Amino acid sequence: MLWEYNHGTIAVIGDVMLDCFVTGGTKRLSPEAPVPVFDVGNERYVPGGAANVAMNIAALDGQVRLVGVIGDDHYGASLRALVDAAAPQIGADLIVNGDGLTTVKTRIIVGQHHIVRIDREKECRLDDPLEAQLVEAARAAIGRAAVVVISDYAKGTLSPRLIQAIIAHANGLNVPVIVDPKGGDFSVYRGATILTPNVKELRAATGLPCETDDDAERAARAASDITGAQILLTRSEKGMLLVGKDSAPFHLPTEAREVFDVSGAGDTVVATLAVCLAGNMPVERAMRFANIAAGLVVAKVGTATVTTVELRAEVARAEARSSAKPFSKIMTIEEAKTHRSLWQAGALSVGFTNGCFDLLHPGHISLIAQAKASCDRLIVALNSDDSVRRLKGEDRPVQGVEARAIIMAALADVDAVIVFDEDTPEAVIREIRPDVLIKGADYTEDQVVGASFVRSLGGTVVLADLATGQSTSALIARSKSPAS
Repeated sequence: MLWEYNHGTIAVIGDVMLDCFVTGGTKRLSPEAPVPVFDVGNERYVPGGAANVAMNIAALDGQVRLVGVIGDDHYGASLRALVDAAAPQIGADLIVNGDGLTTVKTRIIVGQHHIVRIDREKECRLDDPLEAQLVEAARAAIGRAAVVVISDYAKGTLSPRLIQAIIAHANGLNVPVIVDPKGGDFSVYRGATILTPNVKELRAATGLPCETDDDAERAARAASDITGAQILLTRSEKGMLLVGKDSAPFHLPTEAREVFDVSGAGDTVVATLAVCLAGNMPVERAMRFANIAAGLVVAKVGTATVTTVELRAEVARAEARSSAKPFSKIMTIEEAKTHRSLWQAGALSVGFTNGCFDLLHPGHISLIAQAKASCDRLIVALNSDDSVRRLKGEDRPVQGVEARAIIMAALADVDAVIVFDEDTPEAVIREIRPDVLIKGADYTEDQVVGASFVRSLGGTVVLADLATGQSTSALIARSKSPAS
């Protein structure tokens, strides 16, 4: 499982459609007109719109309840069959509108180049009985959901009244709502938890420029004021921006990658975000996963999904890149939690050890080496200077925490260094949630702070052998003794 916590069902409600990809080539001109003749090589149909969001969630091992409307036509029947056959974890309530058409988007592709798109659609507002049927299906899906996704493509499924009914019902059940918005009036999404517009959509809704970082922040803040929601702005090659009412803006650079096709990339972002939030992941970390998933999907041709295996591998590569710079290993606890999530998502075990590590000596090196041997990634927590003074006396530490952190980060076996101010590491262990807890063998397992908590997570406790005759106190004492 990619996610560190169990997650529940995700309700996806919105405009479903059918995406058709026709690939082929041109080798001659038509005898009828001066235009190339397109020779069809392959024709592929896949679920699109809200149905593509559901497909992406299923690819990431999520459980989905999809609610939407299809036309009474063979395209609607094809879409239903594709969704039913695609993944066992998707349950679909696709309501038939006898007066509507199933939206179909056909893309003509030559090589890697998207030549033209042909849309078959008819915007058709639902009559009251059909909307009531949709509301009933939506309420049932929300009642079983950990997260609700509203996928609005402005194709007629979601009226403002219906959107507000969905949000109100989810709010009443304390279920977060993610909206992929459309249109120029974001006030219809008031009460949602997160909106995920792109730059064009945010500019249309706020009337504000979005080109620079400052412009984007102002526009996102305006949208947040309108809706009360956090705004996760997707900015193509400029990455992502998260803006909330009571938090500082959070910028995330794009995951650089050759782009073949952006079809459905927004759906992948929304789906990944939903799966992460359903797994109780903080939104900033969920945003990182969504950013990585988007980078993967734009490298694929056509409406596509990202699998758990692909995302795990790319998360591990991203983590390796982020750790390449000197002393980037010195982190805040929140940053270490983000790295821990990335490591664990990449199926890497995370170890934790702690200490003052005042004057680094061979005993410390032995402990660190044994700790790293027991895990794939090692986090070392250092007592702050105040914590060391409380534990060791007013004449300690000999070296301040900045110096101790730099020295520790220089060790190849150490992957992250953090600082804690408490007398024991109990609180930080509960924050980090390591797979392996390492301490010296001068303790018994029952004496190791945090041992019972780590074991309750299914983790292990390792007692490292001690190097005899090695201690910081002994080094200090010898340095004060008169020379013989």
